[in-house]
Amino acid sequence: MIELQHIKKRYTEQDEAVIKDVTVSITPGEFFVMVGPSGSGKSTILRMIAGLESITGGELLIDGERMNDLPPKSRHLSMVFQNYALYPNMTVSENIVFGLKSRKVDRATQFQRLSDALTMVDLTDFSSRYPRELSGGQRQRVALARSIVSGADIILMDEPLSNLDAQLRESMRYEIKALQRKLGITVIYVTHDQTEAMTMGDRVMILNDGIVQQIGTPIQLYQVPENTFVAKFFGTPKMNVIPGVTDWQNHGVAINTPFDPDALVGIRPQAAHINQENKDDLAISLWLASMTYIGSDTLLFGTINNRDETVQFKIKGMANLSSQQYVTIYVSREDLYYFDLAGQALATVGV
Repeated sequence: MIELQHIKKRYTEQDEAVIKDVTVSITPGEFFVMVGPSGSGKSTILRMIAGLESITGGELLIDGERMNDLPPKSRHLSMVFQNYALYPNMTVSENIVFGLKSRKVDRATQFQRLSDALTMVDLTDFSSRYPRELSGGQRQRVALARSIVSGADIILMDEPLSNLDAQLRESMRYEIKALQRKLGITVIYVTHDQTEAMTMGDRVMILNDGIVQQIGTPIQLYQVPENTFVAKFFGTPKMNVIPGVTDWQNHGVAINTPFDPDALVGIRPQAAHINQENKDDLAISLWLASMTYIGSDTLLFGTINNRDETVQFKIKGMANLSSQQYVTIYVSREDLYYFDLAGQALATVGV
């Protein structure tokens, strides 16, 4: 169990805290993802867990033991960095067992762990090669194998796939997740990529400006976002958030009339359709600026109520519409999300 209890980080007494009161418990064997935009604090938290950054306030516990002041080597964890950190003058095997040799682990144990790790990451035939002779994905697997042989129950990963091309990133997501499941280890994984967070994490913590926005399973974060930041962060294309006037008594909302808004209405782009399917559907008058056909779907770009912010909708099929005019699209009221003007979710209509 890894516990962060009211963790804070500031670099000087005069500076504003870059990490502001983070509390979370990570269970053994969990694949826990920290995600957020650049500068949100996710890598700083990971480095505090690793012992590479000091902790200004709060407690870090691993299996009930306070870790705040212990050096990295005493925390029984390993770390995989973005740049692999392989020694260029060492072979794959030498890179993998380097840490074991430094800790004077006996030769028989080194050999057995090396053999097992090479098999797990499918690099047995590459054991004598040097990093320069490997692809980016193979180098990343060497870095993973090095963490595996350490025997650590916890592996920290800081943007490990960001240097790989899109196709390789997709395959490596599967490999890392499968390996984590096979070994039963705890992984804390940092990324700015929402797709990685959604596909890999058992639970995800979303950060922005050093503040936890929400913690939950990927499905919870997508279906029940606690604020507009989370709502817009998860989902491609991102959710539209539009000011509206509510009529809770009649379970309604209007976004197409002159108004003083009392709420924000969230609409996922893919929830829209060009034909009314139910008499209670919300009708939206959209100034259609442009369209893009993407295979089986059509992306609509435009504005509502002459607002500057562009909205985007995703219609199934090839929409027979003309741009540079007003068009009406429809959204089921069951697919709407409601937030107050500060951006916090309203749990149900009428709250």
